[in-house]
Amino acid sequence: MSTVEKLGLMLVALGIFAVVFVGILVIAARFSGRVGERIQAGSFVLPAVLFIMVGLIYPALLTIRDSFVEDGSGGYGLQNYVDIFTQSAYLTVLKNTALWVILVPVLATAIGLVYAIVVDRSPWEKAAKALVFLPMAISMVGASIIWKFVYEYKPSFRPQIGVLNALLNAVGIEPRQFLLDIPMNTFFLIIVMVWIQAGFAMTILSAAIKAIPDDIVEASQLDGVNPMQRFRFITLPAIRPAVVVVLTTIGIGTLKVFDIVRTMTGGQFETSIVANEFYSAYFSQNRPGLASALAVILFVLVVPIVTYNVIQMRKDA
Repeated sequence: MSTVEKLGLMLVALGIFAVVFVGILVIAARFSGRVGERIQAGSFVLPAVLFIMVGLIYPALLTIRDSFVEDGSGGYGLQNYVDIFTQSAYLTVLKNTALWVILVPVLATAIGLVYAIVVDRSPWEKAAKALVFLPMAISMVGASIIWKFVYEYKPSFRPQIGVLNALLNAVGIEPRQFLLDIPMNTFFLIIVMVWIQAGFAMTILSAAIKAIPDDIVEASQLDGVNPMQRFRFITLPAIRPAVVVVLTTIGIGTLKVFDIVRTMTGGQFETSIVANEFYSAYFSQNRPGLASALAVILFVLVVPIVTYNVIQMRKDA
């Protein structure tokens, strides 16, 4: 498609949007009173519901249907799910995904919380926060390339260009292949995601800490409460809603992570996770049924986290 055609398509889309929007305003203006308000509200909500049905619900239903289509025969059955939950390769994928979902939110939140407390109201607070938030501005592919250089391996008789192996070499330890050593290579990939998400956690938790009223903190100091007691009985309960939001948000983002594994190992050496395996099954192995089953599993894993997040937000509202 040429640039002119793309521009024309964009103008057509904008025209359709303008017509729909003006139509809603015209319909809404024709009614008044309580019934009119409901009709107006329905007029504004209906287009969004239609877009969700067409762009989200319908593809999701198709994906669920396709997950039961057996690759090769074309018949319907549970073979794709049986393969995922019985074959060792896919069990490794599920185990790795579980490690990612457990470790990344916990470590990133813990590091972000400790960092937010340490730099809070310090003279160099802004510079310190900018430094740890910087990885959030880098794409996951860019971060993966940076960390590939950190983990880079060369034989011991050659100069080391990887930071970690250069440090090991400097203290007389043999360099190691961080991305090839099973199962530790999965943890070395997880570190990249923690490095990226710690800045997000620090920003949210720092704002929550600053929202604690000063008179509560001063009263605790007058009562002789030490810093650890103040953190346990004042800070942590006060920022609990923010901690839940950070944990669940990072957890959802971790379930969808794909770029880091794909860029650094390609899912080899037993480092693959569900999102990467879904891509490989569909585009490399030509198994759309298996890919759909993996997508459904990914969706099922996300739903409880989102539900818990919504419940907590309603409780705290």
